[in-house]
Amino acid sequence: MTRPDTDRMIRVDQAGEFGATRIYAGQLAVMGDRGPDSGEISAMAAQEEGHRARFDALMAQRGVRPTLLQPFWSVAGFALGAGTALIGPKAAMACTAAIEIEIDRHYSAQLDELEADGSDPELAEIIAEFRDDEREHRDTALERGAEQAPAYPVLSGAIRLGCRLAIRLAERI
Repeated sequence: MTRPDTDRMIRVDQAGEFGATRIYAGQLAVMGDRGPDSGEISAMAAQEEGHRARFDALMAQRGVRPTLLQPFWSVAGFALGAGTALIGPKAAMACTAAIEIEIDRHYSAQLDELEADGSDPELAEIIAEFRDDEREHRDTALERGAEQAPAYPVLSGAIRLGCRLAIRLAERI
């Protein structure tokens, strides 16, 4: 039997993956394809695009509506990406690290719920795979100097708070 909240899980996860593609698009728009971290950002962007496409397909297959906030996430994600890239490459990496810390927590909580009752092994498998990818993104960002960004604790804290808020809104709207 499928859990009644799997539609919510799919909706918020698709919104998050969409937002990630927009953040990386904003960063690459500022940094170009020759910046010091452009290769890493491009690779992470491609992976996020693959995640989004899989959630798009799952939404279509299961008849799950997208969040009504998608246009807002498009603009906000791009602005966050561009803004952090304007601060510098380490701030762009700080953005990635902060978001991926929250997404790891979010995906882990979902996975715990799904594994506890075994109700949706397909969704659990997707979330586990994507969580591992997001952890790699976080680790890459930290290796590339995220914690050396100007005002890292403030920047990271603000982005993490915004990410948690975005998750809650996308679950409901």
